[in-house]
Amino acid sequence: MKPIRVLLIEDNEGDILLFKEALDQRENPCALEVLRNGMIAIEWLESKASLSPQDLPQLIFLDINLPKKNGQEVLSFIKNDPRISYIPVIMLTTSSYQKDVITSYQNRANCYISKPVDADEFLKTINRIEDFWLQLACLPE
Repeated sequence: MKPIRVLLIEDNEGDILLFKEALDQRENPCALEVLRNGMIAIEWLESKASLSPQDLPQLIFLDINLPKKNGQEVLSFIKNDPRISYIPVIMLTTSSYQKDVITSYQNRANCYISKPVDADEFLKTINRIEDFWLQLACLPE
């Protein structure tokens, strides 16, 4: 079985470690790429879309509060580029502000989830998300 290509755009090291831990517990393999700011994420996606579209992620997890370019800017870039707009994007952020939720869906996010503060709850949440998106949902190849 080919690993599912997952992109995590996140700048918080603790959240990155918990996310990796959750992926490591999965039966199905995942190839995880982590990018730590919005500008690098846009450049990376642009490069992959142009030079090696077969290596694009099949699923993107995106934080809102990122350095250089925020998550809404990254989401808007993704959903307005026809080469990558089909990739599901899950907003995974500490923000539970309705304005952020509404803006994310207006920018065509596929899902919006507020990160729990507690590490155990965060891990459980990641596992639930992965159960749905990596086992039940059909992802683009």
